Amino acid sequence: MDSVKPAPMSSKKTKLARTFAKVLHIRMLTGVSPIGGTPKGDRTVAKNVGKQSGSFDCSDEDQQDRAAMEAFLAKLFATTTALKAAYAQLQYAQSPFDVDGIQAADRTIVSELKRLSELKRCFVKKQFDLLPENAMLLAELLEQKSVVKIYEVSVKKMNSQVRLKDSEIIFLKEKLEEAKSNNKILEKRMNQSGSLFMLENLQLSAINTNHFARVLRQTVKTVTTFVELLIDEMKSAGWDIGEAASAIEPDVVYFKDEHKRFAFEAFVCRIMFEGFHFPNFGLPNESLPEKQQQKKLYFRRFTEAKSLTWKELIDEKPKSTFAKFYRAKYLQLIHQKMESSLFGNMKQRRQVSSGEIPESEFFGTFADMARWVWLLHCLAFSFDSEASIFQVSKGCRFNEVYTKAVTEEVLLLSTEPELRVAFTVVPGFKIGKTVIQCQVYISKSQQQQQQQQQHQLKQPVQKKTEVR
Repeated sequence: MDSVKPAPMSSKKTKLARTFAKVLHIRMLTGVSPIGGTPKGDRTVAKNVGKQSGSFDCSDEDQQDRAAMEAFLAKLFATTTALKAAYAQLQYAQSPFDVDGIQAADRTIVSELKRLSELKRCFVKKQFDLLPENAMLLAELLEQKSVVKIYEVSVKKMNSQVRLKDSEIIFLKEKLEEAKSNNKILEKRMNQSGSLFMLENLQLSAINTNHFARVLRQTVKTVTTFVELLIDEMKSAGWDIGEAASAIEPDVVYFKDEHKRFAFEAFVCRIMFEGFHFPNFGLPNESLPEKQQQKKLYFRRFTEAKSLTWKELIDEKPKSTFAKFYRAKYLQLIHQKMESSLFGNMKQRRQVSSGEIPESEFFGTFADMARWVWLLHCLAFSFDSEASIFQVSKGCRFNEVYTKAVTEEVLLLSTEPELRVAFTVVPGFKIGKTVIQCQVYISKSQQQQQQQQQHQLKQPVQKKTEVR
C-alpha cells in the first residue's frame, strides 16, 4: 500500500480554502455566484454593483470638486450679505445726513463689489480654494458678521423711529394742551362776552320765545357754574353742605346727596330773579321809561349788552342801571357773615359797596351770572306781551304743562302715584300764550322714605372676617 503523504494533502486543502473564501467574498459583495449558470437578474445586479464600485474609486475627486463649489457659493452668499449690510449702513447714514458714515459705507460697497468681481473671475477660470473647509468657515463667519451688522442698523433705525415718535408725541401733547387752553379761553370769553351767534343781527320785530328760551338756558348754565364754585368755597371753609341745604329748603328728602346742590341753585335764582317782573328790576331810585319807548329801550340795552363782557359793561358805564343791579344783588346774595366765613374778611363786599371791581374768580363768576340775568330781563321787556315770571309752591302736584323736573332721574326713581314738588329751582315764564316751564325738584315722601329705611333694615348684615 502506498503511504499517505500529509504535506501535499494539506496544501490542496489550503488552496481549496482560499478559493472557497474568495468565492464567498465575491458573493458577499455582488450577491451572485461566479458560476456560469447564474440567473440574468443576478448578473444585472452584479453589473450595477460593479458600476457603484467604480464610482467609489473616483469619489474622492468628486467630493473635492463638490466641496470647492460649496465653498465658492458660501463665499458668494457671504459677500452678497456683506454688500447688503453695507447698503443698509449707507441708507441709515443718509437720514440724518452723516458724511463720514456715507463715505465709510461707500468704501465698503466698492470693496464688496470688487470681491464679487473677483469671485466671478475665479468661477470662470475655475480657480477654487485648495482648502474648502477653511474657506467655508471664513465665509460663514463673514456672513454672520454681516447679518449682525444688518440687525444693528435695523435696531438703530427703530431707535431713531422711536425717538421720532416720542418727539411727535411730546409735540402733539403740547398742541393738545394749547388747544385745551384756547378752548377754555374761548369758552370763558363766550360765557363772559355772551357771543350769541344765534342772536346776531336780530331785529326787534323778529324776536320770539325761542330767543328768550335760548338766553334762559345760558342764564341757568351761569347759575350752575356759580353754585358749583360757591359749594367748593363752602367745603374749603369747612361748611356742612347738608345742613346748609336743609337751612335753605327744610324737610326735603333727596334721592341722592349730590342733589342737594339744587337747593343752592334755588336760593341763588330766588335772589337773582327777585323783582324780575318790574321794568326797573325793583331797584330803588330808578326811573321808569315811558310805556311807548319801553320796548325799544330794553331791546337796545339787550343788543348793546350781549356783545360786551360784564367788565366792559361796568367800565363803560360805571353808574348804569346794570352797575346798580349787580351791586344790589351781590350784597343781597352774599351775606356779610357768609363772605367773612368763606374768605376770612369782607374786602369784596366793601369794594362792591364803594363801586370798585374785586379781582377774584368768585366775583367774576357772579358778575357774569348777573349779566345774563340782566340780558334775560331786557329781552323779556322787549316783547309786545311782557313776560311774566312764576314759581310753584312746595307740595303742589307735578304738572308737566307748567313744571319740569331738574333731573329726569328723579322721575325714574320715584314710585309715588302722584308726584309732588319739593321746591322750585328755576322760575318759569309766560310770554303771551307761551309757557316756559319752571324747573322743580321732586322730593321723596315720608312714606317712601320709611319704606326705604325698612328695606335697609331687613337687609342681612355681613360680618367682617379678619384675615390673619
